[in-house]
Amino acid sequence: MASKSTVTTLTIFFFFFFIFISIEPKVVQSQQTSTVDSECTGRWIHIRTLPSRFNLDLLSTCNRYPITDDLCPYLANHGLGPTTHTRTRSWYRTDPLLLELIFHRRILEYPCLTPDPDLASAVYLPYYAGIDSLRYLYGPDLNSSADHGSDLLEFLTRDQPEIWSRRSGHDHFLVMARPAWDFSQPLTVDPPVWGTSFLERPEFFNLTALTLESRFWPWQEQAVPYPTSFHPHSLPFLESWIRRVRRSRRTSLMLFAGGGGTSTSPNIRRSIRLECTSANATESDNNNKICDFVDCSNGICEHDPIRFMRPMLQSSFCLQPPGDTPTRKATFDGIIAGCIPVFFEDQTAKMQYGWHLPESEFTEFSVTIPKEDVVFRGVRIQDVLMSIPKEEVARMRERVIEMMPRVMYRRHGASMGLMNKKDAVDIAIDGVLDKIKSRVLF
Repeated sequence: MASKSTVTTLTIFFFFFFIFISIEPKVVQSQQTSTVDSECTGRWIHIRTLPSRFNLDLLSTCNRYPITDDLCPYLANHGLGPTTHTRTRSWYRTDPLLLELIFHRRILEYPCLTPDPDLASAVYLPYYAGIDSLRYLYGPDLNSSADHGSDLLEFLTRDQPEIWSRRSGHDHFLVMARPAWDFSQPLTVDPPVWGTSFLERPEFFNLTALTLESRFWPWQEQAVPYPTSFHPHSLPFLESWIRRVRRSRRTSLMLFAGGGGTSTSPNIRRSIRLECTSANATESDNNNKICDFVDCSNGICEHDPIRFMRPMLQSSFCLQPPGDTPTRKATFDGIIAGCIPVFFEDQTAKMQYGWHLPESEFTEFSVTIPKEDVVFRGVRIQDVLMSIPKEEVARMRERVIEMMPRVMYRRHGASMGLMNKKDAVDIAIDGVLDKIKSRVLF
């Protein structure tokens, strides 16, 4: 008799299989029967048809690797996850590793799709690279991680090879829902170290990879925001949330939501914890706090936005120190809460998310305090933040609120009013098209 877990996995797989089968032909048909809109000139995208082993089949492995979280519960709602409670239509328990699925579902609604690759300015590969990488990172193919991508490359160069070869892959793009470092193991390393070698394969140097974190120097990748738990489906729901953010009483100067900082060696997270502990021990105003701390150790906040969203709504500034890698999902959670981000190195966001958080505007919506000043030179974070005039804080918060639609992933099937506001997917597509246009002469 099949186990409950196996039955659940198969149910999820067949659910997504029939949903995608029912959606994609409708999108293609609508493009075939419509007059070419002038707004789509130079913006046509062709979705490459891949065998299901490159996407939908991979969803059946959602609970195969015990060392990672069971992803099966978070496949609901096309990767947005289950709702946080029964009455909400905007808040979900989203796992960032399912961005590939979220993006795939959303791009099916893109208004400039074409079934003809010769008309396309870009070709989207619906390959769930991050999910497929789990078998190389944690599973049976651990010692074969240099092979990651070989099956995909074989298909692209064998099935309608002219699509891939006409521009040597320059017009192809895909989403990889992990930091780029996880796909950057040198091909020559023996024995293998952490990661796969997908992005190190010379054949893939020309394609554009949308990752959760980039390596700064390779030209083939671009970081896009981590998905938060907020996915509104209509403009009134977004506007209602923005009103709540604006009227929220900010009773705490600064907040750190995260883990780490418990080691004895000097590091920015340790300095933050020590400063928060000291500030809370000496403050006398019971109505206002200098520092709030939400302990998210061991991933307890990962699928539970209720733990940190209320404290973020009550704080003026959200501290965003680097951790195992420079970037943080909490950066975007804080923006959704209207909490002004405080960065300690440029690699956390400024050098990463240029499409969504323009580098030239960073000082308008964020604060940067070099981590070396805090850890080794005795600079207190609270002193820096308290020195900012209240009028400037209010102006910065308003800019954060203005940035909110740019970093959120609205729900698929959203209302026309909300679709008129560009979200993270829309901006990523614009960036991809511009990047390809700068490389390719059509």
